[in-house]
Amino acid sequence: MRLLAQTCIHETKVPKQMIAKTIRTCFPIAVAAVSDKAEEINKLNVFPVPDGDTGTNMSLTLQSVVKELAALSVDADMDAIAGAITHGSLMGARGNSGVITSQILRGVAEGLRDAGEPVSSTDIASAFRRAVKVAFQAVRKPIEGTILTVLRDVSTKADECEKKRLTVEETLDALVVEAYQSVARTPDLLPVLKENGVVDSGAFGFAIFLENFVAAALGRTSKIEDFSATFDADASSAKAGALDRVKIEANDDWEGSEFRYCNEFLFKAEKPFDEDEALKFLGSMGDCELLVGAYPDYKVHVHSNTPNLVLEHMLQFGQVYEVFIHNMDLEVAERTAKIHADQDAASEPAKPLGFVAVAAGSGEADILKSLGVDVVVSGGQTMNPSTADLLEAVGQVNAESVIILPNNGNIRMAAEAAASACEEKRVFVVPTKTVPQAFSALFAVMPDMPVEDVVEAMTEAKAEVRDGEVTRAVRDSQASDGTPIHDGDVMGIICDSIDIVGSDIKQVTLDCINRMMDEDEGDALTILAGEELDDDAFQDIIDAIEEAQPDLEIDAHRGEQPLYPVIFSIE
Repeated sequence: MRLLAQTCIHETKVPKQMIAKTIRTCFPIAVAAVSDKAEEINKLNVFPVPDGDTGTNMSLTLQSVVKELAALSVDADMDAIAGAITHGSLMGARGNSGVITSQILRGVAEGLRDAGEPVSSTDIASAFRRAVKVAFQAVRKPIEGTILTVLRDVSTKADECEKKRLTVEETLDALVVEAYQSVARTPDLLPVLKENGVVDSGAFGFAIFLENFVAAALGRTSKIEDFSATFDADASSAKAGALDRVKIEANDDWEGSEFRYCNEFLFKAEKPFDEDEALKFLGSMGDCELLVGAYPDYKVHVHSNTPNLVLEHMLQFGQVYEVFIHNMDLEVAERTAKIHADQDAASEPAKPLGFVAVAAGSGEADILKSLGVDVVVSGGQTMNPSTADLLEAVGQVNAESVIILPNNGNIRMAAEAAASACEEKRVFVVPTKTVPQAFSALFAVMPDMPVEDVVEAMTEAKAEVRDGEVTRAVRDSQASDGTPIHDGDVMGIICDSIDIVGSDIKQVTLDCINRMMDEDEGDALTILAGEELDDDAFQDIIDAIEEAQPDLEIDAHRGEQPLYPVIFSIE
C-alpha cells in the first residue's frame, strides 16, 4: 500500500488506473473505521432528530459502495469506479445523513473522472468543488453546522492548497486537519448542538471517513495521530480539539419532533416527472426532504406524519421499493436509554483488572468477550488499530489496571505505546500474536491474583501455544524450504513460517496440523473458521482432522476473520 501511495504522490510514470486502484484499496479501510465508530456517532445524533441512527446510516450507505466496488473487474477504470460509487451509495443510502453522504461521494467521484496521473492538489480541489455543488443541490434548505458545512470548509482548504501548490500528501493532511477543526466549530453554528454539548454527528462521521481514507492512501498502517505542522492553524491539535467537544448527553427534555416518521425508499420513474415539484410536495408533507438521483432511479427521504400520502404521490410516476419507515419517537427513547445505561456503568466502582483485545472477526470478538475481555478493538493484518484507538479502548474499561492483547505482531508496538502513554490507570501488554494465543492466555487468569502475576501467567500460557494460519497468496513468492508460491496458491503458515503450499484449503490445513503433531505432539486443537469458509466446508476439515488425529481434542468455532479461511493452535 505504501508503494501505491508513493506512486500517487511522487511524479513518476504510473498506470492510468492508479487512482481507481487507490480508491478500491482505501475505501473499505475508511468504511471499516466508520462502522467501528457507528455507535459513538449514533449517540452524538441530536439534529435534526436525536434518533441515534446517523452512524448506522452512514455505515450502511458506505458498505453498499464497498459491495459495488468489489463486484467490478480488477482492471476497472475511474469511470467504472465513479459509476459504482454513485450507484452503490444511491441504492444503499439510509437516512438523511446517508443520502447526503451519497451525494458527497458522487460529487468527489465525478470530480476525479478527469484527474491526471499522478493526481495533483488541483485534481483534489476540483473533486471537492464538485462534491460541494452536488451535495448542496440535493438539500433544499442547507443548515450551517452540519456535514455540509464541513464539506464546504474542506473544499475551501483544498482550494488554498491548490493555490499554494502543495504536494498531494500536504494537501490531504491539510484536509483532514480542516475537517476536524470544522467539526469542532459545528456547535458554534447550530444552537441545538451547543445546547446538548455535542458536535454534529454526520460531520464527525465524515471526518472519520476522510481521516482513514487519507491514512490508507498515504500508506500509513494506522490512523493519523500527528499532522504536519505546515499549515496556518495548530495542526497537531485539530483532532484533539474536535474530540474535546464530543460530549454525549441524554435528551430527557426533548419534546419530540413535529414529524414522527422517517420515510425513505427507492423510486424508479416510469415516465418523466417534474423533480422540483415532487421535492416541493415532499416539503409540504414534512421536513428533511431529499430527492436525489437521475432518471429513472431516485432515492426519496422525508420526515412526515403521513407516509401513506408520500407513497401515494410518488406512485403516480413510477414504482417504489425498499421502503423503510422508522418511528423516530421510539428511536429517540432507545438512544436515551442507551446513554443512561452507559452513564450508570461509568458510575460503578472500578474493578481491579480489565482486558482489551484486538480481533478481526465477529466470532473472534464474541469468544474473547465470553472469556472476560471488556473491549474488543477491530483490527488485524490489513487494518492495524492505532495507539489512539487502543488508548480509547483502555479508557472505556472501568478498571484500575488493564491488560492489552494485541493478537498480531504488527500491533504490539502500538499496544506498548498505549500502555506507556496512559496516565489514568496501569496498563500492561501480553504480546499475543494470534487470537488463539489470547484464548489460552485468558484461561490462565485466576481470581484475586496481583496484576503482575496475571501478566506473567498469561505470558507463559501463550508461549505454550503453537499457532497456524491458512490463507491465499496475493503474489508470487517462495516457502521456507524454497518451494515456489504463485498468486492464488493456498499457504499454510506455521509459527510465522510458510511451510505448506497447495491448492486446497482442507488439505493444506490437514498437512499443517499433521506436521505440527509430528514435530511435537499436542493434546488440544483450537480452530477458527474465517468468513469465506462455509459451515459445510468447515465441518469437512474437522472430520478430516478427527480421522487423521483421533487423540486430538478439537475445539472448533466460527471466527469470521477475513483473509484467513482457517486459523488454529495446538497445545
